[in-house]
Amino acid sequence: MASLRDIKKEIDYTVNEVVYDCYLSLGFHGDKHEEIIAIMQGAVDMRNNLMELVNNPAEKHNPSLVRKHYAYIRSQLVERTEELWGKLSEICKFE
Repeated sequence: MASLRDIKKEIDYTVNEVVYDCYLSLGFHGDKHEEIIAIMQGAVDMRNNLMELVNNPAEKHNPSLVRKHYAYIRSQLVERTEELWGKLSEICKFE
């Protein structure tokens, strides 16, 4: 099982990549400022929610449930990040 430190670093790294991509997109698509800022805010909210889940596992004394809890957190990280990048991609389409 990975350490809590590794999971937290993974969350931070992934959210930082989304925010970086949003900042980069602002340079090319300044006219879509509001939508891109909303994606950045969604990424920060996702980070805060996932960190709260990491710091407060439901069953601390049952290793099997703890592993499932952290697997759920990782799956949520992937799903939500893909959703945010999909939204950013739709906003930044060249027409």
